[in-house]
Amino acid sequence: MAKYLLLKHYRGGPKQHLNAEAPMEDWAPDEITAHMQFMFDMMDDLRERGEFVDAQALAPQGEFVRYGGEGKPPVTDGPFAETKDLIAGWIVIDVDSQERAYEAAAHLSSAPGKDGLPLHEWIEVRPFHSGAPVVED
Repeated sequence: MAKYLLLKHYRGGPKQHLNAEAPMEDWAPDEITAHMQFMFDMMDDLRERGEFVDAQALAPQGEFVRYGGEGKPPVTDGPFAETKDLIAGWIVIDVDSQERAYEAAAHLSSAPGKDGLPLHEWIEVRPFHSGAPVVED
């Protein structure tokens, strides 16, 4: 088994599909309900398969923080591309193969959006490190 992170993006990917361009605030309430039900059903399916680890949706608020020496750390809201503008949420899965991770990501990409049509959104698939890197002298 290997863990993979499936990242849902607000935008991005090689070329956005027309169905993925409409922001959720432009969707009808029943379209949002259908999308959320799809997500809940997918999590249930992953749990039944023993592949579910975690899933979270992210709020759009956020800042970059870094160590800046003693005292208050620097906090900024730009001017570079920020994950709050890009990452909508994630699912962590533990699956038998990379192919299964791709299959789960493709299914996630088919979530319904505006007008009930599949979003065809790009899902970023990232494997977890299986161990600490080895450093040799």
